Amino acid sequence: MGRRSATGRVHEDGHEGEADGIHGEGADGVGRTARKTSPLPDLPAPRLARTILEVVLLGYMSITLINLAGMPHTDLSLGTSVLALILIYLLQRHHSSAHVHLAPGRQKALTLGAQAVLTYLPLALFGSQWGAMAGFLAGSLLLLLPPRAAWPAYGLVGVSMLLPPLLDRFPLQESFYLSLSTLLTGLVVFGLSRLSSLIHALHDTRLELSRLAVTQERLRFARDLHDLLGYSLSAITLKSELIHRLVPTNPRRAMDEVSELLEISRQSLADVRAVASGLRAMSLKQELGSARSLLEAADVRVETDVRMGTIDQQVDTVLAAVLREAVTNLLRHTRATSCRMEAVQENDLVRLSMTNDGVDPAYRDTSPHSGSGLGNLAVRLRAVSGTLDVERRPDGTFQLVAQAPARLLRPLPDLDDDTYAEDSVA
Repeated sequence: MGRRSATGRVHEDGHEGEADGIHGEGADGVGRTARKTSPLPDLPAPRLARTILEVVLLGYMSITLINLAGMPHTDLSLGTSVLALILIYLLQRHHSSAHVHLAPGRQKALTLGAQAVLTYLPLALFGSQWGAMAGFLAGSLLLLLPPRAAWPAYGLVGVSMLLPPLLDRFPLQESFYLSLSTLLTGLVVFGLSRLSSLIHALHDTRLELSRLAVTQERLRFARDLHDLLGYSLSAITLKSELIHRLVPTNPRRAMDEVSELLEISRQSLADVRAVASGLRAMSLKQELGSARSLLEAADVRVETDVRMGTIDQQVDTVLAAVLREAVTNLLRHTRATSCRMEAVQENDLVRLSMTNDGVDPAYRDTSPHSGSGLGNLAVRLRAVSGTLDVERRPDGTFQLVAQAPARLLRPLPDLDDDTYAEDSVA
């Protein structure tokens, strides 16, 4: 009964250590991620998994201590056995930690060597009663060594435990029992450590996913705000300058422009509120009319060609955002005198193109906030299976062409992809 209890304890111990080791190796990336971000919160599930691991280790140690207490001892042998048990517990606890796989190779060799010495040397004094400690060593080998070396070493430890019971003149079945229990202990330790590792990895991953969701929502808000306010603020600035010129000479038209200015500002406020709730939807046809009015107020000659039927609402919104960004770029970066806008639907494909003159071929906006509007729009178009092409020609002409399917096969979520920076030049 004494040996079986000790052996059982070893079995559980070996399993524990092995689990921890797997956690360390399997969670390599997770462990590094956790250190790069912030410590993992003391969540109930990871804490419970670690507590179970500690209880199993301490339980095995206690059973071995009880078995040793049944033997005759001197003060020296009793103190030596207690000290050796404490050292083995601390080593196994270290080997079962989450980040032990990151330790230098020399440190791993040193701690494994110390555990091997503490496992095999006391056998000369305590015999098979100490053989239960071999399960811890078997588990640690699986945790720290590469698989090709770990499994043969693990098996060798199990085979080595055939000898102590024979030297103690116990029946042959006791030798097989101790050997088998040692191997099973290593697997139990492996399983518990593995479970602890997976629980920690799961909670760490959930934490990273929540951070990623917040980041993506910030990107969405920033992208939509750029697309909407860039256009609206450009329009407000242009209208204000026009009113300033008209007030002395043409007060009646100035009043009309003031009315339009108020309407644009009200729409901007509504757009910002809609963006905050993620409910913003735009119409390409309406934006074409608004863009035409705005460009004509800036003394740009405008030609339009609109041949569209009913298209998907998400595609409609994305193409309207493309048009807004194109008009914003035209007003900010060019001295255009003419512009041609086309929105044509052919064979279930909608093509939006805008061509304008007045571009300096050598121009490039080098300001720190030059924007990434075209990059944002390219990301938006990819989300609806569309494409964006821009061309700046030597004659000072700029052309933007956006294409997307008129119907989506399935609803697409809002953009997840990181936007890529591309200076907007039009």
